[in-house]
Amino acid sequence: MARLDLYALDQGRDFAVGASRACRSKRDGAVSETASDRQLDLFAAAGDRADVAPALPAAPARRAPPAELGDDALLEQIRRASIADCHVLATEAGRRRLSAAIPVLEDLCRRFRGFGLRRAIPEQLAALEGLALIGGIAAARTVARMITEHVMQGPGLAVAAEAAVRLGVRLPPECALALLRDPEPRVRAAACRCARSSPDVATVMIELLGDLHVEVSRAAACALGRVGRPEARPILLRLLCQDPSAEIIDAAASLGDEECLALLGRIGRARPDLADAALAALGDIEEPRATAIAESVRRSWSSYPHLPR
Repeated sequence: MARLDLYALDQGRDFAVGASRACRSKRDGAVSETASDRQLDLFAAAGDRADVAPALPAAPARRAPPAELGDDALLEQIRRASIADCHVLATEAGRRRLSAAIPVLEDLCRRFRGFGLRRAIPEQLAALEGLALIGGIAAARTVARMITEHVMQGPGLAVAAEAAVRLGVRLPPECALALLRDPEPRVRAAACRCARSSPDVATVMIELLGDLHVEVSRAAACALGRVGRPEARPILLRLLCQDPSAEIIDAAASLGDEECLALLGRIGRARPDLADAALAALGDIEEPRATAIAESVRRSWSSYPHLPR
């Protein structure tokens, strides 16, 4: 049997391994060279100066403050008002008492008609504030028209009703009745102050004397007192004793009984801030007793020249 040449086998194996390694190295080099050709050198132009400078974003144009705008420019800004600037623009129109802004502010309100059931619309609130600041018959008619046509709803309706009070609006009975039954206390209270008197309105207001919200029962008592309804007397007398105000004094003047006169005299002597209102109410009561109490109040302040005479 022929003997195997172990040395020759080892030499052949070493040759095969070396050849395999050489092939693999050559292949990897080719792949690396190909990848190098494809890969971008992101830093190839480092240090080179660009021929054209990069364009910078244009600076935003400076907007003039509302106080610096002319009337026409202010009206145009209100027409295109956003949430961010509607309030300051409408307030500026109100500060100027700009009657030309009334239809523009009304259009701003009507733009959002049907919205705001659960959350007030900022543009509508701003427009109502502007109308209340402008004041006058035209603004009052505008607010009354938007209320009767249901332009505002939800929280915005309460703001509209309060703006109507500020403007001295007198709502027609059919509209006032709906507001007097509104679930929002602020709406009911405002409706009491701007409802035009009628038998149906008075009936609902008498019911509101027992309203669980104090501001509603107070407003109902004042409204009924101003038209001489005796149902308001107990609440008005209690308020004259516990929490008098110019509104309460004006409403209680229609009572004109002895107890009311005594309370008005006491308020006039003890409350300098309400002395003018008390004297005006006593002057509206055409009775000798009221005149005597008014003179007594004036004498009590005779040594204070800055107080009512």
